[in-house]
Amino acid sequence: MGQNGASHAPTWRRSSRCDSHHCVEVARVQDAAAVRDSANPHQVLRFSAPAWRRFLAALQSGRFDPR
Repeated sequence: MGQNGASHAPTWRRSSRCDSHHCVEVARVQDAAAVRDSANPHQVLRFSAPAWRRFLAALQSGRFDPR
């Protein structure tokens, strides 16, 4: 709990296109990004803000698109 009893639990988000319980979820945690599988929410990958920005830029550029 934070000041005034406020919780610092992350707010997990998933794609609106996800129609099952096996989705990738993302949350902001302090100065980083956290990623988890909704089917296994207790295992979380955490990325620094600069690493997350580089990953998002690579996604937007099409770097990971199948050829």
